[in-house]
Amino acid sequence: MEADRLDAALTVTRTLDESGAVVMGGEKPDPATLLAGYRRLVSARRLNEQAGALVRQGRLAVYPSSRGQEACQVACASVLADGDWLFPTYRDTAAIAARGVDPVDVLTMLRGDWHCGYDPVAHKVAPQATPLATQLPHAVGVAHAARLRGEDTVVMALCGDGATSEGDFHEACNFAAVFRAPVVFLVQNNKYAISVPLARQSVAPSLAAKAIGYGMPGVRVDGNDLAALEKVLGDAVARARAGGGPTLVEADTYRLDAHTNADDATRYRTDDEVAGWARRDPLVRVRAYLTEAGVLDDAVEQEITDAAEKMAAAVRAGLGAEAPADPEEMFAHVYATPTAQLAEQRVQLRAELEEA
Repeated sequence: MEADRLDAALTVTRTLDESGAVVMGGEKPDPATLLAGYRRLVSARRLNEQAGALVRQGRLAVYPSSRGQEACQVACASVLADGDWLFPTYRDTAAIAARGVDPVDVLTMLRGDWHCGYDPVAHKVAPQATPLATQLPHAVGVAHAARLRGEDTVVMALCGDGATSEGDFHEACNFAAVFRAPVVFLVQNNKYAISVPLARQSVAPSLAAKAIGYGMPGVRVDGNDLAALEKVLGDAVARARAGGGPTLVEADTYRLDAHTNADDATRYRTDDEVAGWARRDPLVRVRAYLTEAGVLDDAVEQEITDAAEKMAAAVRAGLGAEAPADPEEMFAHVYATPTAQLAEQRVQLRAELEEA
């Protein structure tokens, strides 16, 4: 049993290779299902591009791009049921949009208007977490509470390789395993914690191998292979829903863009390295497979592209408008029942605004 678990944690599961061909011994993906996934991939890529442009235009303060990691973003959302929860990080804008949240609302936090521009309860999507791994214990808590209530809710908890060095990661994994919480940890291993390479973060044989120490399965998957991701994550979600407990999935992927617009990635990685990963683009391999299968032609490709452009135009319009400012909002979410001091300050501010 332990040997099998170690093998799963070290061997990268794949369905499609870089050229879009089914790997030897792999199961042929259903073209119709994969076409739906391709639509979401194209939309996620366009969202990354549009958000980057908005940063350069001064409409967003910062944007942590997931370009190159879109397969992870799409798959983690597509395998969840309506009642399941997604706990994202700051880099998971595309995943939240794939979950059905309006991209304009998702990007609001990065604009600086609000901490979270959408209703987490209505969408079953927690606010994006900027500090590393702090959302993971919360994710496990939601999963554990659902289990205690007898619900079949599953929680998908996202993080990067850098987060696995944090204490919150350890606490979340340990608690989830001990209490068999229905949670799936998806580690998007994009090789760098800002500028720190994986080799300087961990000497474990893989990040998925860390799961063995907690007593849960660890699975390693090609993070640029949408078909493989949906199979691995789908199995992990089904296992959690059936009462089997948590799973740690390590997705082997790469961020093609810099950490954020404030980062100079040329200081710690080479152009050749980036070019090598660009050849493993998740969109390219799915497009090649679907074209060969006869379900993707120029007309369908154009329709998908047009839909993505329509989404991008809506994002531009939504974030191009000036956000209304209400100074009194600073008092709205401090206490459920405002203190006397806050109430006094609010009255004073209102009077000053009326005089201005």
